[in-house]
Amino acid sequence: MFTKKITLKVIATFVVVFSLASCTDEKVPSKAIESVKALPQTVELAVYKSPSCGCCKKWISHINQHGFESKVHSFDDFPGIKDEKSIAPRYRSCHTAISKDGYAFEGHVPAKFIHQFMQETHKDDVIGLSVPAMPVGSPGMEVGDKFQPYRVLLLKLDGSYEIYANVQSYEEQF
Repeated sequence: MFTKKITLKVIATFVVVFSLASCTDEKVPSKAIESVKALPQTVELAVYKSPSCGCCKKWISHINQHGFESKVHSFDDFPGIKDEKSIAPRYRSCHTAISKDGYAFEGHVPAKFIHQFMQETHKDDVIGLSVPAMPVGSPGMEVGDKFQPYRVLLLKLDGSYEIYANVQSYEEQF
Protein backbone atom coordinates (compact mmCIF):
# COMPACT_ATOMS: atom_id res chain seq x y z
CA MET A 1 0.00 0.00 0.00
CA PHE A 2 2.85 2.37 0.86
CA THR A 3 4.45 1.88 -2.58
CA LYS A 4 1.12 2.50 -4.33
CA LYS A 5 0.85 5.84 -2.54
CA ILE A 6 4.31 6.82 -3.77
CA THR A 7 3.42 5.78 -7.32
CA LEU A 8 0.21 7.84 -7.17
CA LYS A 9 2.14 10.85 -5.84
CA VAL A 10 4.65 10.55 -8.70
CA ILE A 11 1.87 10.39 -11.29
CA ALA A 12 -0.03 13.28 -9.68
CA THR A 13 3.12 15.39 -9.58
CA PHE A 14 3.81 14.72 -13.27
CA VAL A 15 0.23 15.63 -14.21
CA VAL A 16 0.35 18.89 -12.24
CA VAL A 17 3.79 19.93 -13.51
CA PHE A 18 3.05 19.17 -17.14
CA SER A 19 -0.47 20.60 -16.99
CA LEU A 20 0.91 23.85 -15.66
CA ALA A 21 3.65 23.84 -18.27
CA SER A 22 1.20 23.42 -21.13
CA CYS A 23 -1.10 26.17 -19.85
CA THR A 24 1.49 28.88 -19.67
CA ASP A 25 4.25 30.41 -21.73
CA GLU A 26 6.51 30.48 -18.68
CA LYS A 27 9.08 27.80 -18.05
CA VAL A 28 8.48 25.21 -15.35
CA PRO A 29 10.97 25.82 -12.56
CA SER A 30 13.81 23.29 -12.78
CA LYS A 31 13.41 22.56 -9.05
CA ALA A 32 9.90 21.22 -9.72
CA ILE A 33 11.20 18.87 -12.39
CA GLU A 34 14.15 17.80 -10.20
CA SER A 35 11.83 16.96 -7.30
CA VAL A 36 9.82 14.66 -9.59
CA LYS A 37 13.01 12.94 -10.77
CA ALA A 38 14.18 12.48 -7.17
CA LEU A 39 11.18 10.38 -6.11
CA PRO A 40 12.13 6.70 -5.66
CA GLN A 41 11.11 4.13 -8.22
CA THR A 42 9.34 1.03 -6.98
CA VAL A 43 11.13 -2.21 -7.83
CA GLU A 44 9.17 -5.44 -8.01
CA LEU A 45 10.52 -8.66 -6.50
CA ALA A 46 8.89 -12.10 -6.75
CA VAL A 47 9.38 -13.74 -3.35
CA TYR A 48 9.21 -17.53 -2.94
CA LYS A 49 8.72 -18.76 0.63
CA SER A 50 7.07 -21.30 2.89
CA PRO A 51 3.52 -20.32 3.92
CA SER A 52 4.35 -20.78 7.60
CA CYS A 53 7.61 -18.83 7.80
CA GLY A 54 7.30 -15.80 10.11
CA CYS A 55 10.79 -14.39 9.48
CA CYS A 56 10.09 -14.34 5.74
CA LYS A 57 7.01 -12.20 6.39
CA LYS A 58 9.14 -9.80 8.46
CA TRP A 59 11.77 -9.60 5.70
CA ILE A 60 9.05 -8.91 3.12
CA SER A 61 7.78 -6.05 5.31
CA HIS A 62 11.36 -4.72 5.44
CA ILE A 63 11.78 -4.66 1.66
CA ASN A 64 8.29 -3.22 1.10
CA GLN A 65 9.12 -0.37 3.50
CA HIS A 66 12.31 0.35 1.55
CA GLY A 67 11.06 0.84 -2.01
CA PHE A 68 10.20 -2.65 -3.18
CA GLU A 69 6.88 -4.18 -4.12
CA SER A 70 6.77 -7.89 -3.39
CA LYS A 71 4.71 -10.47 -5.21
CA VAL A 72 4.67 -13.32 -2.70
CA HIS A 73 4.43 -16.96 -3.77
CA SER A 74 3.90 -19.23 -0.76
CA PHE A 75 4.20 -22.97 -1.15
CA ASP A 76 5.88 -25.82 0.69
CA ASP A 77 8.18 -27.16 -2.02
CA PHE A 78 10.20 -24.35 -3.55
CA PRO A 79 13.82 -25.64 -3.76
CA GLY A 80 13.25 -25.89 -7.51
CA ILE A 81 13.46 -22.08 -7.72
CA LYS A 82 16.85 -22.19 -5.99
CA ASP A 83 18.01 -24.96 -8.37
CA GLU A 84 16.72 -23.02 -11.38
CA LYS A 85 18.73 -19.96 -10.29
CA SER A 86 21.85 -22.10 -9.62
CA ILE A 87 22.00 -21.17 -5.95
CA ALA A 88 24.32 -23.72 -4.35
CA PRO A 89 22.98 -25.36 -1.16
CA ARG A 90 25.64 -23.70 1.04
CA TYR A 91 24.27 -20.25 0.08
CA ARG A 92 20.59 -21.02 0.62
CA SER A 93 18.25 -19.65 3.23
CA CYS A 94 14.53 -19.69 3.93
CA HIS A 95 13.30 -17.56 1.00
CA THR A 96 14.33 -16.44 -2.47
CA ALA A 97 13.43 -13.17 -4.21
CA ILE A 98 13.80 -12.74 -7.96
CA SER A 99 14.00 -9.38 -9.76
CA LYS A 100 12.49 -8.73 -13.19
CA ASP A 101 16.07 -8.86 -14.52
CA GLY A 102 16.37 -12.42 -13.21
CA TYR A 103 18.72 -11.72 -10.30
CA ALA A 104 18.24 -13.77 -7.14
CA PHE A 105 18.34 -12.42 -3.58
CA GLU A 106 18.63 -15.32 -1.20
CA GLY A 107 17.77 -14.99 2.47
CA HIS A 108 17.77 -11.91 4.66
CA VAL A 109 19.58 -9.52 2.31
CA PRO A 110 18.97 -5.92 3.47
CA ALA A 111 17.04 -3.74 1.02
CA LYS A 112 19.96 -1.28 1.04
CA PHE A 113 22.23 -3.83 -0.66
CA ILE A 114 19.58 -4.97 -3.13
CA HIS A 115 19.11 -1.35 -4.28
CA GLN A 116 22.88 -0.89 -4.53
CA PHE A 117 23.28 -4.15 -6.48
CA MET A 118 20.50 -3.28 -8.92
CA GLN A 119 22.09 0.07 -9.75
CA GLU A 120 25.34 -1.62 -10.74
CA THR A 121 26.33 -3.42 -13.93
CA HIS A 122 27.25 -7.07 -13.45
CA LYS A 123 29.05 -9.69 -15.51
CA ASP A 124 26.97 -12.48 -17.07
CA ASP A 125 28.17 -14.99 -14.47
CA VAL A 126 26.57 -13.14 -11.52
CA ILE A 127 23.45 -14.72 -10.00
CA GLY A 128 22.69 -12.17 -7.28
CA LEU A 129 23.21 -11.75 -3.53
CA SER A 130 22.87 -14.06 -0.56
CA VAL A 131 22.88 -13.90 3.22
CA PRO A 132 23.27 -17.61 4.00
CA ALA A 133 21.68 -19.05 7.11
CA MET A 134 19.64 -16.63 9.18
CA PRO A 135 21.91 -14.22 11.12
CA VAL A 136 20.33 -12.78 14.26
CA GLY A 137 19.64 -9.07 13.82
CA SER A 138 19.44 -9.15 10.01
CA PRO A 139 16.18 -7.78 8.52
CA GLY A 140 13.42 -10.16 9.53
CA MET A 141 15.57 -11.89 12.14
CA GLU A 142 15.41 -9.23 14.86
CA VAL A 143 15.63 -10.58 18.41
CA GLY A 144 15.56 -7.69 20.87
CA ASP A 145 18.82 -5.77 20.60
CA LYS A 146 20.92 -8.83 19.66
CA PHE A 147 23.03 -8.67 16.51
CA GLN A 148 25.34 -11.16 14.82
CA PRO A 149 27.77 -9.69 12.23
CA TYR A 150 27.40 -11.29 8.81
CA ARG A 151 28.46 -11.09 5.17
CA VAL A 152 26.40 -10.40 2.08
CA LEU A 153 27.75 -12.60 -0.71
CA LEU A 154 27.82 -11.94 -4.46
CA LEU A 155 26.96 -15.32 -6.01
CA LYS A 156 28.34 -16.60 -9.32
CA LEU A 157 27.09 -19.31 -11.68
CA ASP A 158 30.15 -21.52 -11.11
CA GLY A 159 29.28 -21.84 -7.39
CA SER A 160 31.88 -19.34 -6.22
CA TYR A 161 31.24 -16.07 -4.42
CA GLU A 162 32.79 -12.74 -3.54
CA ILE A 163 32.15 -10.80 -0.37
CA TYR A 164 29.80 -8.01 -1.41
CA ALA A 165 29.46 -6.41 2.04
CA ASN A 166 30.50 -7.02 5.64
CA VAL A 167 27.76 -5.97 8.02
CA GLN A 168 29.28 -5.38 11.44
CA SER A 169 26.44 -3.51 13.15
CA TYR A 170 22.65 -3.29 13.04
CA GLU A 171 22.82 0.30 11.74
CA GLU A 172 24.96 -0.66 8.71
CA GLN A 173 21.96 -2.47 7.22
CA PHE A 174 20.02 0.72 6.53
